[in-house]
Amino acid sequence: MRRRTLALVLLLGGSGAAVHHLGLTTGSTRQERRRVLPGDGLLARPRISATHATSLAAPPDEVWPWLLQVGWHRGGWYTPRWVDVLMFPDNLPSADRVVPELQGLEVGDWVPDGPPGTGCGFEVREVEPHRHLVLESTTHLPSTWRRRGTARLHWTWAFVLDPEPEGGTRLVFRWRARTWPWWLTAGGHAFVVPADLVMSRGMFRGLRRRVDGHAAASG
Repeated sequence: MRRRTLALVLLLGGSGAAVHHLGLTTGSTRQERRRVLPGDGLLARPRISATHATSLAAPPDEVWPWLLQVGWHRGGWYTPRWVDVLMFPDNLPSADRVVPELQGLEVGDWVPDGPPGTGCGFEVREVEPHRHLVLESTTHLPSTWRRRGTARLHWTWAFVLDPEPEGGTRLVFRWRARTWPWWLTAGGHAFVVPADLVMSRGMFRGLRRRVDGHAAASG
């Protein structure tokens, strides 16, 4: 009985470690994870750092417009609709087209990531057309926690587009978080990192479908 229990514990522990690792690294190479990216300088000593990557068939100038319109009730985050319904039921479906009125994103603009009144969202910190977009937030916690100083979260997201020799794009997405206190850091590793495995892969698939579909329609 003890051997079976030990085996089960080891199996669950190994599975959890594997999911956690994928939640931090899915799709990315070791070189990409070690690379210094735009936005890294905004947050020193992160408690959590994840780097994801994928290859898209379209060049950076065709991928870029989809990134400029991300955000709550803007273009969305291109995650699967079932994810939105399950986790963010008030969110609208992600856009299936490039929206011209959402293409003017500039440094200092606000990208909402929740309903009006929550104050949840990102400030645009860096915009280099067709190259990278950097977002920063200290608002992704309940407002009462922030007012009382119960917990703190400093979060950065960086989307980096690198042209590939065949005419495609290597999209590298990195998020870094400095969290306090310890239980928020532990919760981030236990819940946010595994969830990000689903969210980031879904976002990549959603982007790929839209970019490929847009290119085919244009062709």
